[in-house]
Amino acid sequence: MPDAPDRLRRPLPPSADVEAGLFTLPNLITLARLCAVPAAVWLILQHRLDLAFLVFVGAGVSDALDGWLARVRNARSALGALLDPLADKALLVSVYVTLAAIGVLPDWLAIMVVFRDLLIVGGVLFLWVLGFPARIRPLLVSKANTAAQIGLAALALLLKGFGLAAPSLLEAMIWLVAATTLASGAAYVVQAARMTGEGAG
Repeated sequence: MPDAPDRLRRPLPPSADVEAGLFTLPNLITLARLCAVPAAVWLILQHRLDLAFLVFVGAGVSDALDGWLARVRNARSALGALLDPLADKALLVSVYVTLAAIGVLPDWLAIMVVFRDLLIVGGVLFLWVLGFPARIRPLLVSKANTAAQIGLAALALLLKGFGLAAPSLLEAMIWLVAATTLASGAAYVVQAARMTGEGAG
């Protein structure tokens, strides 16, 4: 029978590793942010955009917090790497679609935002089917697009939720989001085309 030090030096069973990965504090915060998606949608549909704004801001704070905790505590996990962008994208797309449904944002803008994401996901799957490694790198224009989308969603919720008026600013943000969404979608298509060309060569 091995002594205590030998037992301590042995690696943990796989089940313990999985459990630790599932229930890290950053992952729990991310799961809570994912659960905020239906709450935000319901509040917007009930025209409580003031509360939806607070939920949206709280989700943003939690996103920064779980990222900071993952770095400081070295608690990164494969599950967290999957859930974090999923939670962010689910909240952002849901807010855009719901704001368009109640007439706060243009329908065409919500369609553009959703189509861009479907284009990227579909492109990754298409490359995978063709046997190309989907090394899609985050682009600067994509980061700018995400920042603009977050800014417009927060602005729309703030203005409509608290009875404020800034039509020129809102319109400028709408066109900024449209332009960066179109540019980032095109940039990802070009990147995917280069990848397939390099793979074929």
